Amino acid sequence: VMVPHRNPVALIDATREEYALGPADVWTFFHSSAFDFSVWEIWGALLTGGRVVVVPHDTSRELDRFRDLLRVERVTVLSQTPSAFAQLLDVDHTDLAVRLVVFGGEPLDARMLLPWFDTHPESGCRVVNMFGITETTVHVTAQTLTRGLALAGTRSVGTALPGWHVYVTDPDGRLLPPGVAGEIRVGGAGVALGYLGQEELTSRRFTPDPYTGGRLYLSGDRGRLRPDGSLDHLGRLD
Repeated sequence: VMVPHRNPVALIDATREEYALGPADVWTFFHSSAFDFSVWEIWGALLTGGRVVVVPHDTSRELDRFRDLLRVERVTVLSQTPSAFAQLLDVDHTDLAVRLVVFGGEPLDARMLLPWFDTHPESGCRVVNMFGITETTVHVTAQTLTRGLALAGTRSVGTALPGWHVYVTDPDGRLLPPGVAGEIRVGGAGVALGYLGQEELTSRRFTPDPYTGGRLYLSGDRGRLRPDGSLDHLGRLD
């Protein structure tokens, strides 16, 4: 996937103020550099003056050692897939400096967060679920989670980041009203240039955006918009 340099810059610009990202933050570089989540971890820190702690592979697989790293390095921004975070909940996770947890990479069952909220109140640590795609530069939407939303088992992945656009359409590309499920299509600042050396696939998945004059990415994901503009992610269409 060809992602120009301006796209990660736009991603950090879209999130810097909302999440108060800055020089006081310490981020983990937990994921493989082959996983697009790592773009967020590395450049989120470096473009805001923060510090990046590289998590050794062995440490990432040993929960006690990873928890100890979070404590010793005083990590403030932790990015995790839900399945990795679920394992962290199995060890003592008190006395951490984490103020922002960002989920991505796979669907989140919000109910799993209840043990976290027991020891990390919403006032001290913000928990955010982000939906995104490599072809649209890591993150597209964001939903801040609360104990109430976790109890309700929300499926919302939130609203589009500033500069990103989310549409839900039928197979012919016509916009669907809130509450009706269809294909998620993404436009705006994060849309990639296409697939390297795969012009036919690029032409099928990246199309003109008739609403903004830019380009759209056809995700192949199923979703529905809520009346407030937030998005429910409902899995894959295929």
